[in-house]
Amino acid sequence: MRADAHQKVTAGHLKRNAYLYVRQSTIRQVFENTESTKRQYALRQNAIALGWAAEQIVVIDSDLGQSGASAVDREGFQRLVAEVGIGKAGIVLGLEVSRLARNSADWHRLLEICALADTLILDEDGIYDPAHFNDRLLLGLKGTMSEAELHVIKSRLQGGILNKANRGELQCPLPVGLVYDAASIPCWTRQASARQLAAFFLRSSLAPGQRWRP
Repeated sequence: MRADAHQKVTAGHLKRNAYLYVRQSTIRQVFENTESTKRQYALRQNAIALGWAAEQIVVIDSDLGQSGASAVDREGFQRLVAEVGIGKAGIVLGLEVSRLARNSADWHRLLEICALADTLILDEDGIYDPAHFNDRLLLGLKGTMSEAELHVIKSRLQGGILNKANRGELQCPLPVGLVYDAASIPCWTRQASARQLAAFFLRSSLAPGQRWRP
């Protein structure tokens, strides 16, 4: 943390709570990227070092497994914005901008509300006051880069899928009871239980009078 961090924190900020926002984009990341999650929770110590008491730190982690591309399905982020808006937050903590939002509209909305409510923002690089032009400019650039990063990641993934499809090598997930053979052709699995389950659902979906043939 930079040496000038304490200079931005006032007694007015310390009277309010510190809100730590924790997020991972997918459930898989929650279970596999455990170090990232630990680093996010560890930001509590930054708030304590700045003068907040441990009981003043509110952890919002209900968005674990939710994408940051939109705030629509992120109840935790919506709660954070509401708490800032009613003046309960002295500071918002997030490991990086992409944890808080990967959508410029959501990010700039949070910045605007933080500026109006005199709420600071802290990430791994330092502490910022959105009411100050230079800090807000830097935060805006970070938000733009975060959104661009998401676009680049999606483009790379989509390009890889299209290349595989053009070569005829793209394998889509198959329904229960089917697997790919050595020649990448769908066929029935050898597991009797899976075949019976698939047959049951197929028979259930047939119109009256139709017969199912395996």
